[in-house]
Amino acid sequence: MVSRVFDELTNFARARSLFILHYCTGCGAIELPPVMTSRFDMERLGVSPMVTPRQADILLVTGYVSIKTLKRVMLTYEQMGSPKYVIGICSCTVNGGMYWQSYATAKRLDEYMPVDLYIAGCMPRPEAVISGLRELMKKIEQGEANSWKEYYRNYDYYLGNQQHLFGDQWQTPVDVIGEAEHYGLVGDGTRGEHTALLEQVQHPLKPLEMRL
Repeated sequence: MVSRVFDELTNFARARSLFILHYCTGCGAIELPPVMTSRFDMERLGVSPMVTPRQADILLVTGYVSIKTLKRVMLTYEQMGSPKYVIGICSCTVNGGMYWQSYATAKRLDEYMPVDLYIAGCMPRPEAVISGLRELMKKIEQGEANSWKEYYRNYDYYLGNQQHLFGDQWQTPVDVIGEAEHYGLVGDGTRGEHTALLEQVQHPLKPLEMRL
């Protein structure tokens, strides 16, 4: 009982203190400045911009995502502390949008990282962005925004899609499996043939030995 009340209180507070890191990849970002200014004022909801992934709660991806750009998006996402949330804005993040026939475009963002919410449109209006933020806040408060856990539990699936685009040598400095073990989120899909390939090339950073 006490644990449940504490979890509800934590989710209530977390939903009203969110920091957004915006990764702009194209024209969809043009509707975001009005969301942050006085007319719509997202800060009245408890949502504020952040400039580094380490302190951000939400990764906001706007516009088309090229294969080259996706590498940076993945690196940014993995550097964020958990719990973390992803919002895909514009049709490009849903299905490639007007670039869906391009060989250089990642068609669906959720094939490479978990996405909590999509705000479709080309481009979605500020009202739609505010509505999407409210919906995510509602999911967080109700304890339903758990897609970040799925990245750990199904890491081999996401990594396989990343390797398909970037090659078998693809790696990031983040020890995702180590984090999964830390959070107790190792699942049946955490390890597999793709993580076995990763272990051959990845060398996570280790602390230096302390000497007096």
